[in-house]
Amino acid sequence: MEKIEGNERAQMEKEENIDDFEWIESPEEKEEERQRHLQRKQRIEEMKRKKRQAVLFQRCVLVGCACLLLTVGFGIGTWIRTAMRKTPEVSDLSKTPDQQEGNGGAMVAEAAPDGDSSLEDQENLQGGGFSELRNEEGSGLDGEAASGGAGAQGESGESQSRVEAPEQTQAPLPEAFEASSTAATAGFGEDIVSQYGVLINVQDQVILAGKEYKNRINPASMTKILTVLTAADLLGITDGTEAVLDDTFVMTIEITDYSYVNDCSNVGFSVGEVLSVKDLFYGTILPSGADAAVGLAVYAAGSHEAFVERMNEKLEEMGMAGTTHFTNCVGIYDESHYSTVYDIAMILKAAADNPFLRQVLSAHTYNTSLTEEHPEGILLSNWFLRRIEDRDTHGEVLCGKTGFVNQSGSCAASLAVDKDGREYLCVTAGSSSSWQCIDDQNMLYAKYLPEE
Repeated sequence: MEKIEGNERAQMEKEENIDDFEWIESPEEKEEERQRHLQRKQRIEEMKRKKRQAVLFQRCVLVGCACLLLTVGFGIGTWIRTAMRKTPEVSDLSKTPDQQEGNGGAMVAEAAPDGDSSLEDQENLQGGGFSELRNEEGSGLDGEAASGGAGAQGESGESQSRVEAPEQTQAPLPEAFEASSTAATAGFGEDIVSQYGVLINVQDQVILAGKEYKNRINPASMTKILTVLTAADLLGITDGTEAVLDDTFVMTIEITDYSYVNDCSNVGFSVGEVLSVKDLFYGTILPSGADAAVGLAVYAAGSHEAFVERMNEKLEEMGMAGTTHFTNCVGIYDESHYSTVYDIAMILKAAADNPFLRQVLSAHTYNTSLTEEHPEGILLSNWFLRRIEDRDTHGEVLCGKTGFVNQSGSCAASLAVDKDGREYLCVTAGSSSSWQCIDDQNMLYAKYLPEE
C-alpha cells in the first residue's frame, strides 16, 4: 500500500515537473525579452540625458541674456549721460559752434540776462536730463513744445493710448468670473499650514479669506484642471453625451516613457492599449495620471507641444496671461511653469461650469474600459474627495484636484457647497503633507461656511 502511494506521489511530481517545464520560456524568447528590456532602458537613459542637456542649455541662455541686458543697459546709460553733457542749451543756440565747444561748462554763466531762464537752463543741463528722458519715454510734451503746441497735443494723445493698451489686453473677458477682496476679507490663522491660499464665495464673488493668493506658485498637478478644460473646449464637449468621448486612443511608448522619465503619477495604461477618450479625462483627474493627460493632449491637438500652446491661449482668453503660464499639461516643475492660487480658483470655476467636467472632477471612483491588457478595467479613485467627505466642513466638497512637487509642497483645489446651495472655491498650496493639505481646507470651510 505504501509502495502504491509512493508511486502515485512520484507520478504526480513528474507531472508537476512536466507542467512547470511547459511554462518555461524558450532561450530565444528569453533573449528577445532581454533585448527589448535593454532597448527600453537605453531609450529612457537617452531621454534623461537630453532632459539634463535641455535644462543646462536653458540656464546658460538665461545667464547669457542677463549679462547681455546688463551690458546693454550700462552702455545706454553711459551714452545718455554723455549726450546730456554735450547737448547745448536752447539759450546758447545763438552762439557759434566754436563758442559752444570752447566755453564748455561756462555756458551756464553766459546764459540770457533773464535770471529765471538761466536757472531753468542750468537745472536742465546739470540734473534736468532725467526730466527730459522721462518726457521722451512718456508724454513727449517738452520735445513737442519746442516745435509747437499743436504737435505736443498730438503726441500726448498717442502716448496716452500706448499707456492704456496693456490694461485693455490684460483685462479679462466680460463673461470671466472674478472675485474681489473686501474690508471683511480675513487672513489665515496660525492653524493653517499652507503658505498660499484663497477661499471665495462664488455667489457674492467675494474673497472670504486669503494668504498671498496672488503670489506666484508652481501649481503642480492642479495644472491638469486646465488640461481637461482645454481638451473639452477643443473637442466640443459640454454635457458628456458627445460621441467623441467614445472614440479611442492607443497608448504609445513615447507617452509612457515621458511619464516614467519625469517620475509622474500614472493610471497604469499599457503600451498599445486601446482606451476611450472618456478614460483619458477621468484618468487625468482622479489618479492624476500623466499618461492619461499627455494622451488627451495628443488626441485633442496632435501633439503635447501644440496642446500646451492652446492651454496658454485659453489663459489669455481668461485674462490670466500675465500671471499664469504653462510649459506642459502635467504640472512638471519648470521655472516658466507658474500660476497663483487665485488663478487656479478661476480655472476650477470655469471647469466646474462645464457639466461633463463637473462630473469628472466630482467623481469619487471610476472604472476604465475593459481592454485586453486590463480585462476588468482599472479602478480609479479621487482620494482627496474620499478622505474629506467624512469631515465636518459645514457643507459638502463636490470637486477636487490635488498636486505635489517639491517646489510647491502639497496643494489642492476644491469646490464645495453649503447647506443652502451656495458654492465656494478653495485653493491652497505649500502645505507640509497631503493630509495636512486636507486639514487646511477642512478648517477653512468649517470656519467660513455657515453652520445652519
